Parts: sequence; C-alpha cells; structure tokens
Amino acid sequence: MWGPAVVLIFALLQAPDYSADGLKALEDGKYAVAAEMFSKAVAADPKDYAAQFHLALANSLLGKDAEAIAGFKIVLELKPGLYEAELNLGMVLIRAKRAGEAVPLLEAAATEQPKEFRPNFFLAEALETTGDFAKAEQAYRAAAELDPKSADAELGLGRAKARQNRLDDAAANYHKAAELDPALKNALLELAGLYEKNDNAAQAIEIYGQFPDNVGAREQMGELLIEAGKPAEAASQLEWAVAKSPTAANRAALATAYQRSNQPEKAAEQLQQAVAMEPQSLELRMRYGRALRDLRKFQPAAAEFLRVTQAKPDSVDAWNELASMLILIENYPAALGALDRIKQLGAETPGHYYLRAIMLDKMKQFKPALESYQKFLAMSNGKFPDEEWKSRQRIRVLEKETGGR
Repeated sequence: MWGPAVVLIFALLQAPDYSADGLKALEDGKYAVAAEMFSKAVAADPKDYAAQFHLALANSLLGKDAEAIAGFKIVLELKPGLYEAELNLGMVLIRAKRAGEAVPLLEAAATEQPKEFRPNFFLAEALETTGDFAKAEQAYRAAAELDPKSADAELGLGRAKARQNRLDDAAANYHKAAELDPALKNALLELAGLYEKNDNAAQAIEIYGQFPDNVGAREQMGELLIEAGKPAEAASQLEWAVAKSPTAANRAALATAYQRSNQPEKAAEQLQQAVAMEPQSLELRMRYGRALRDLRKFQPAAAEFLRVTQAKPDSVDAWNELASMLILIENYPAALGALDRIKQLGAETPGHYYLRAIMLDKMKQFKPALESYQKFLAMSNGKFPDEEWKSRQRIRVLEKETGGR
C-alpha cells in the first residue's frame, strides 16, 4: 500500500532545481548554461523575481544587453525598488549607450546604498555621459572617498572637473589616477590635449615631455614648440618622431620647423618625401612647390603647381603660383595661359594686368601690352606707385610704337 507514495516522493526528490543549477553555472562562469537554466526556471514560474534577476544577469554577462535590459525591467515590475536590479539595469543601460535612462535608476540605488562604491561610481559615469558634469563630479568624489584606491574614480573626478574648465584642479586627479594605476598614465595625454584647446601650450608641453617614447606625444610637443617660436627645439622632437614613425604628417611638421629655423634645403627634402607618401595631397604639393620656389628651383616648382591645377582647376592660389614660376623661367605663352585661367575664375587683380603687360611687351606684342598697362593704371589707384611709374613710362613709348594715343 505504500508503493505509490514512495514512488511519488522519489519523483519529487528527483525534480530538477533549475535555479540551483543556474547559480552553480554562474559561479563557474558558464553563463550560457546559467541562462538556459534560469530560462527554464522562469518558464516554470514567471513571477519568480530571483530567477528573472539571475536570467537577466546571465544575459548581461553574455553581452546580450537588449535581453538583459528587458529582464531587469521585469524584475523591477515584480519587485519595485530592488537595489540589485536598479544597479545592474543602470550599468547595462550605460553600456548600451542609454545613459539618460540609467541616471534615475542609479540615483535610486545610490540613495538606498550611499556607502556602496558601485552605485556612486556608475551614477557618476552616467551623469558624465549625459553632460551633467557638476553632478558627475559630486558622484565621483563620493565614489573616490568610498574607495580611495580606485584609479577609475579618481580619473573620472578629474575628467568631470576638466569638462568644467578647471584644468589645473583636474590635473591633480589625473596624476593621482596614474599613480594608483600606471596603466592609466596615458590619460595624461588627454589632459594635455585639453590644455592645448584652452591655449595653455606650456602645460601641454610639460605633460608631453613625460612621454619620451610616445611618437604622438613627441609630434604634438614639436608642433607646440613651433607655435611657441622655438623651431630648433621642435625640430629635435620631430626628427625623433620621423625616425620612429615616418608619416607624411610628421614630415610636414618637421619641414615647418626647418623652415622657421632657416634650413630651407632640409625643409624641401622632408616635403618631397611627404609628397611621395601622399601624392594625392594637394596641400602638400603646394607646400613643396613653394619650398622649391624659395630655393629658386623654379622649373620643378612649376611642375608641382601644374599638378595642383590639373587636379583642382579652380584653385586660384595654384594658378597664381604657376603663373609666377612660368614668368621666372620666361615661358611667357604658358604664363599668359595661366593668367587667362585666373581671369576666367574672376580673380584677376591689377597685378595680373601688370604682369600680362610686361610679358606682352617682352614678346613685342605692343598693342595688347599697351592695353594691359592702361588697364593696370585704371585699376591700381595709386596702390603700386613704382609699378605705376614704370607703366606710364612704357605707355609713352608704346603709344609711339603703335601710333596710338
């Protein structure tokens, strides 16, 4: 008579405990197994908020943010105000780029557990992300006080201050964060960048100097030294950067340092190599052409300017430079063609008429030369007295040559 009862009891004892199996899987780091177990537990009892919570937790650990968010919201419907659910939902929302939604949840969690590090820290992160830097500063400070060894909290505090344009105040936090965790030292480069944006080159240079093996830091330091009027010091920084990582950008920067320290040959060499690395860069070609021009290498300079005009036919600067080089190498027909293009672009000035007049004059095309001298005088209005005097002298001669008055 006891047989059926014994069988029933045995069956009950053997019934699977999905939640227990899920918890063990979580402890063992088997998050997919844990999610499967808790899914079965939830299917058996949808109102089991503990199973719902652990299912959402497993999904969050698996990186399934959408499922985790939905799950934690179900938990809060079943158990409003549950601290663990508020905290974890807030954390996942931050990761899902929905920090605005996370703020009220984390505020509630921090209010419930004001002496806990995590709700304060993640509240600070959410506030910083939403741009509320003053409140973020308060929350980071609370987190840092709760865990003075937290480099992340110290760095967050520094960033919140920096976003409020209190860089000198923030600097202490950045440095302390780097002391607490040397892996965060590179965050000082972020601070240096902020000093640059706030026109405090001296502080930025000081920080970049702390990274002697960082190519980017040496490049930035070099560029700041150029702006500070110290091209020789800049060159030494940029020479090292080019040796370690030769790029078109740092070669161009080194060329600037050489130009400003009266080393035009070295500047042209760097620009030549920069152009070879980025042949499509018209800006680099213009710089290289001008460097060649300054070295009085007019023919190769003209070739560079010509390439720019071919790639960008509406570049008045390039046509002006090309025209000047063609005049200097006495290729007057091509130079006149360049001036014609400038006229088509609507950029002709009195100076262009003067140059046109001189070339036509030298080519013995006296009538059009006379007309160009006259147009120059009509437009110059006393702005170029020397050229105007010369033009009047030539006009007298050309009027006799052409028989015109």
